[in-house]
Amino acid sequence: MISDKNLARIAGFCYLIVIITGAFSEIFVRQALRVSNDAIATAQNIQAHEMLYRWGFVADLFNFVIGIPCVLILYFLFKRVNKLLLQISLALVIIQTAIIAVNLLNQINPLLYLSNETYLNSFQPNQLATLSLLSLNIQAQGYAVGLVFFGFYCLIVAYVLYNSKMLPKFLGIFYAISGLCYLINSFAMFLSKGFANPLFIYLAIPIFIGEFSLCLWLLIKGIDTSKSEHSLENA
Repeated sequence: MISDKNLARIAGFCYLIVIITGAFSEIFVRQALRVSNDAIATAQNIQAHEMLYRWGFVADLFNFVIGIPCVLILYFLFKRVNKLLLQISLALVIIQTAIIAVNLLNQINPLLYLSNETYLNSFQPNQLATLSLLSLNIQAQGYAVGLVFFGFYCLIVAYVLYNSKMLPKFLGIFYAISGLCYLINSFAMFLSKGFANPLFIYLAIPIFIGEFSLCLWLLIKGIDTSKSEHSLENA
C-alpha cells in the first residue's frame, strides 16, 4: 500500500514531466519555429527542423497522458477536503485534455502539407506554406480554449489546497494566480485584434512559479497527512 506522502511525490513527479514536456513543445518547438505573418519562413523552419517538430508533437502526447494520473492522485489525496469541488475540477480538466488532444491534429497538418507528396502538386508552394501557418494559428487558438478550462481547474484546486491544511497556504495562493493568469492570457488572445498574444511574456513567469512551486513541494515534501482531520469536510 502506497502512503499518501509517497502518492503526493508521485503526483509531483508526474507534474514535473507535464511542465517539462509542455514547456518544450510550446517554447522550444511551436514558438521557436512559427514566424508570425510569414508563412514561407514558418514552412522553411518546419522543414529544416522536422524531427524537432515531430518531437514537439510526441512531447505533447506524453504531457496529456502523464497529466491524467497527476490529477487523479491529487483528487484522491484531497477529496476529503471538498469532494464536490474536486469532482467539478476533474470534469474541467477532462474537457481541457480532450480539446487540446484533438486540437493537436492541427500541429500534424503542416507535416502533411509540406510532405512533397504527389497529390499536393495542384497546390503552389506558397499556398501550402500558408495552410501550414494557418493550421498552427488554429492550433494556438484551440490551445487557448483548452486553457480556459484548465484555468478554472487551477482556481478550484487552489481553493481546496488553501483550505486543506496539508500544504502551506502560499501554494494555494500561487496556484490560484496561475489559474487567473491562464484565464487572462486566453481571453486577452480572443479579444485582441488578429488574435495576438500580447500578455504571454508577462504572464508566463507567475504561471510557472505557481505550477512549479506546487510540483516541487509535492515531489520533495509530499503532504502533511497528520493535519488532514482538520479539513473542511470528510470524503
